[in-house]
Amino acid sequence: METQHGRTGGTDTGDGTPAPPAVRFDTKIAVLLREDLAVWQRLNVTAFLVSGLGTGYPEVVGEPYADADGTAYLPMFRQPVLVFEGTKEVLGSAHTRALGRRLPLSVFTSDLFSTGNDDDNRAAVRAVPAGLLDLVGLAVYGPRNAVDKVLKGARMHP
Repeated sequence: METQHGRTGGTDTGDGTPAPPAVRFDTKIAVLLREDLAVWQRLNVTAFLVSGLGTGYPEVVGEPYADADGTAYLPMFRQPVLVFEGTKEVLGSAHTRALGRRLPLSVFTSDLFSTGNDDDNRAAVRAVPAGLLDLVGLAVYGPRNAVDKVLKGARMHP
């Protein structure tokens, strides 16, 4: 199980009260998108890429939410999802590094924009060797340093 490390923030909240301690996670959830995607594609790809992470790695999911009226809401990730962008080449290199490090990985290929269901999505990925996938996005989860090395050459999404 992962541990969290608290550290003191250096600023206040704007009203003179000290900021709560920041939480630093030992792991990182990151999405890398190809830089030439349309806005709707970036949003769609990001949603699909992270959708399986909680079922494969339940420790990334926090507790359910509730509002003051007691209305229940689904849980969300307990840590931030960082979104990066890069060229097709950066994406290919990140894919190779993630596979080499055996990190949990999800992929979204350009073919998936023309399919309409999970069966067809999986068949489209299965039809192409790993090194020839036309990647438009990937998500990776693992130790912070390992994920940082996978994302070498990528930049934070604007």
